[in-house]
Amino acid sequence: MSLGDDHESSGGYGGTGQTRTRLPDSGDAFGDPRRRSSRSLVTVVGVVVLLIAAIAFANRGDGDTSSSTDGSPGKPETSATAPSGKRPVTAKSAAGIPSGFAQDQEGAESAAANYAVVLVSADILKPARRPEIVRQVFDAGKVSELEKNLDRVYSKAFLEKVGLDANGDAPKGSTYVSRTMPVGTKVTDFSGSTATVEVWCTGVFGMTGESSQSPVTNDWFTMTLQLRWTDGDWKVDSFSQKEGPAPVNGDNRVSTSDAISKAVEEFGGFTYAR
Repeated sequence: MSLGDDHESSGGYGGTGQTRTRLPDSGDAFGDPRRRSSRSLVTVVGVVVLLIAAIAFANRGDGDTSSSTDGSPGKPETSATAPSGKRPVTAKSAAGIPSGFAQDQEGAESAAANYAVVLVSADILKPARRPEIVRQVFDAGKVSELEKNLDRVYSKAFLEKVGLDANGDAPKGSTYVSRTMPVGTKVTDFSGSTATVEVWCTGVFGMTGESSQSPVTNDWFTMTLQLRWTDGDWKVDSFSQKEGPAPVNGDNRVSTSDAISKAVEEFGGFTYAR
């Protein structure tokens, strides 16, 4: 999903959904294994492309915020993500999103990683939850327009195409999965009050349930977030997404739909820090 004017996405939450899988020797993987046909794959890709188009449209017109406020390039040397020894933030907003990041490069990286998780989550599709996320994550000047655009593109018709009802809920007996796991972060521009951070991510998305035509699959993508220091914290001006870098897919045995649903319910997420 892309929220930038110059988005480069060509697949779903960072990819095309074309993952190599091996069905279990016995048992039921997402119902009848025959459902994992080319038709199912086309459905997955179609849903993902819709999400990308919707988010890109919702954030259009943001402009370029990658340069520093004083007009200087402000591009520090990049290095691989490594533990800083600092504890992650403990404060969270009413929306349950980490907040109170430090006004330095490490704080910007931590903010970007945590914001990447929530911006590619199932909650962003829920009309009742989306305003909390937008107001917490985005710069105040962008909130009003973005809320209107997101409400328009995430219409009832759009949600139906994803397999959700008007409230963003999955059908009874199914679970809509959309989780992002940051692998690393990289600051490509920093001025003290603005930052550009790339977040390399992997994630899982799709619908569980024996009748699902878009079974849960995994993806690899990189999100670029334009951040601004405002009201004592880092906020997002805009973000975009591109595919990869993606490793060779392993020969992991495909889990059943029930196992995926159970994992989503039982395994919580993390607060990410540099």
